[in-house]
Formats: sequence, structure tokens, C-alpha cells
Amino acid sequence: MRSLVLAGGGMRVAWQAGVVKALSDEGLEFDHVDGTSGGIMTAGMLLSGQTPEEMAERWSTLEVRDFSSPLSVGDYLKGPWNLPGLADTDGILEKVFPHLGISPTKIWQSTTPGSFNVADFVTKTCVAVPHTEVDVELLAAGMSLPLFMPPLRRSDGIWTDAVWIKDANITEALRRGADEVWLVWCIGNSPYWGDGPLEQYVHMIEMSAGGALQAELEAASASGREFVLHVVRPAHPLPLDPEFFSGRISASSLVDMGYRDAQAYLDVRRPEGVPHEPGCTAMVDLPPGVRFTQRLQGELGGAPLTLELTVELPMPGDHGISPRVAGHLDHAPWGGRVPLADGTLSSSRKSLSFHGRARLDGEWVPVELTTPLSGDLDWDEWLRPRDPRLTVGGHATEVDVRLHDAIRTVLGAEPFGVHGLKERASMLARFGLAGPRIPSARAASRPRIRG
Repeated sequence: MRSLVLAGGGMRVAWQAGVVKALSDEGLEFDHVDGTSGGIMTAGMLLSGQTPEEMAERWSTLEVRDFSSPLSVGDYLKGPWNLPGLADTDGILEKVFPHLGISPTKIWQSTTPGSFNVADFVTKTCVAVPHTEVDVELLAAGMSLPLFMPPLRRSDGIWTDAVWIKDANITEALRRGADEVWLVWCIGNSPYWGDGPLEQYVHMIEMSAGGALQAELEAASASGREFVLHVVRPAHPLPLDPEFFSGRISASSLVDMGYRDAQAYLDVRRPEGVPHEPGCTAMVDLPPGVRFTQRLQGELGGAPLTLELTVELPMPGDHGISPRVAGHLDHAPWGGRVPLADGTLSSSRKSLSFHGRARLDGEWVPVELTTPLSGDLDWDEWLRPRDPRLTVGGHATEVDVRLHDAIRTVLGAEPFGVHGLKERASMLARFGLAGPRIPSARAASRPRIRG
């Protein structure tokens, strides 16, 4: 029996939609789906019958500000020390769930068994609610982090987010008979410790979630319960929810990152899975750099074609991390959105090149974007490339960057690996003056195409 365990991660679980797409493309099917905290949304979409393609589309068109809705005026008049939370769940119930297609009625009818984890504050336990017994209020309660949203008070119970007890219920998967568990993890797990209340609130969640996961793995080992564990996680911590909420990263980019990260694991997975150790979710912090999204548009076979790339460019230095690229193609004859894997960038004196791969009609094909350079690579060449050519398998076409997309790329540039307004401004200035630095073509690895 194979179980899909979807851990939390706030609104950033848009990333999980890309993971689900990659697992689906690989032909993996699951006999049980479990969601905790933000992972409740991914589980709810799957058990509501959403396809991976629909999940990506729904996340990409979601208005992220719908997550937040204010309390009543009377609640705010109680003063900051008596607030039940900073906001309520109305936005989630009335806008987010409907847009994401999360429907308890459809969940009840799911032929795939599921479970949704909610904390019972009265007993201080995590309750795995069967998919046949959930309702929208319980689903929202399972995502209501203390301080940010009030709990659900029902009868004699107080229900809230289970993340402080556990952020992934492997025990429930094992109880149901799983001998293969796929854990999809997007909570940060790196050595970095940041200052400030938000960063340290997140660190507390990281410690609680990671500690509970290890306790579950140790308990299973102590009881002699053997199972194969696969862990899909980002190589580097994902941007925090405030960056998503403020538009400094988009749901579309997170979905593309999820597909890229899942494919990276699928390429190296072993039948025996990963060791049941704390390092199974470990990540490495990105060095300082800048992330931005570039969109190129053209036409192929009489139909519009769009290539969207999210690029993470570290500042030059001895950190051993090359530029990272996630993205997708959008072309109606190919079924719409086609995510990319193995994205790399390289440059020479004559050209800038992107290499990746995409799955078309069940087969991997190479994707290459080549842009001639008139001189040294600078931001003008990057933002308004000269005669870029896109090749996808045996298909080739000219693409370009529209003016409004170039403006969006500039305005959307976002520093990473730095903290505070001063460091962020300094990083953007450094990139603006120095221009992008891309490894030479000889140094960049090419994607491996496999059937």
C-alpha cells in the first residue's frame, strides 16, 4: 500500500501542486492521501477530484489576498492583547476553498481514502479525521495557526492547526497499512536562525514539525514497523508566506519549483527510499542572490506559445551553487501548461542559453532557448533579448519579451539570502550595477533525457 503524506507549509503549499504533477507524470498512484496544516489544501484538491493540471491552473489564478479577511470591529476593539487572532477564516471558506475546488461533498465521494489532521486542544492530541467525516469548518480549523486565526469552537471541542503536535502524520499512514510512504515536505529545515518575531515563530514551527517527524520515525523503528520512505522536498527553503502574500513570488513560480524539485528526487530515487533520519528533510540555505521571472511569447503552428522561467541567480562567489531555473511552457496543442525539469543556464561571448526538458505525449524531449548576444551579457540583453530562438524536441520558433513582461521582470526582482530592507536594497543595487553572471557553457551541466 502506498500513502501520500502532505505536510504543511502555509500558503506556500502551492509548491505541492507541482510535486503532485511530477508524481502523476511518473505514473505513481496512491492508496491513501493524508494532509496536515497547509497540506490540507493539497489533499482536499486531490480528494475533490482535481487533476494535477487543474490544481496548477487553480493555484496560478488564485488571488492570494483572499486568504486574509478581517475580524469584526468588535474583536479589534478588545485591544491587541485580547484578540482571538489577527484575522478570521471567512476568506478561506468563502473564496480560497471554492476557487481551489475543495468540496467536502466531493471529498466524501472519493474512492481514494484520505485523512485530514486537526489538533484537539482540549485533549492536546492530533486527530486524523477520515475523509468521509470532514466539513469545510474542520478543514479550515486544521489550517488555523494560533495567533493568526482563531480556533473552531464546536460543542465541547476546540479545534486548531495540528502543526505544533505534528506536521505530517506518518503514523496514520502506517496504521492504515502503508508499506511505502511518500512524504511531501516544504517546511524549512536548515541551520539558519533569523532575528525578529516572524522568523522565530517560523523557527518554532520548524523545530516542532521536524522533531515530531523524527519521533514518529523512531517510534516506528522501535516497534519493528518497516516501510519504505520517499521524501520530496526543496533543496533550499522556500520563500515565507509574507513574500507570497505581498507578490514577491507567485503561485505559478512555486508550482514550477515543485515540479522541478520532485523531478530532481525522482531522477535519483532508490527502491529502498531514504534513511529514516533527521537529515531526510534537510535543506541548504541559498547564498545571497536575486530571483526573477521572465516570460517569452511567440507562436507555433498558428497557436500562441509562452515560455515562463523563474530564475534564481546567486551572486558570484565560492558557494558551489549554480543558477537555478524552474518554469513551464504554455501551448494549447500540447495540452496547455507543460512544466519543465532540469533547468540550467549557460553563457558564452556569443549567446545565452537555457536548457531543460519537458514531457510531451509521455516522452521527455529537450527544451533549449538560445539568445544571441551583441556584447557582454547585461540587463538590457536579458530583459529585451535579440532574436531568441526556442526549440522543443523537433519544434522551433522565434520568441520575444513583450515590453510589459520586461517591466514586470524588473519590478518583480526579489533578493534572497539577505534579510532586512537595507540588505535587500543593497543586493538589488549590486545586481543592477554588475548585471547577471552566468556560468560559461562549458561549466554548465546539460539535462539528462530519459524515457
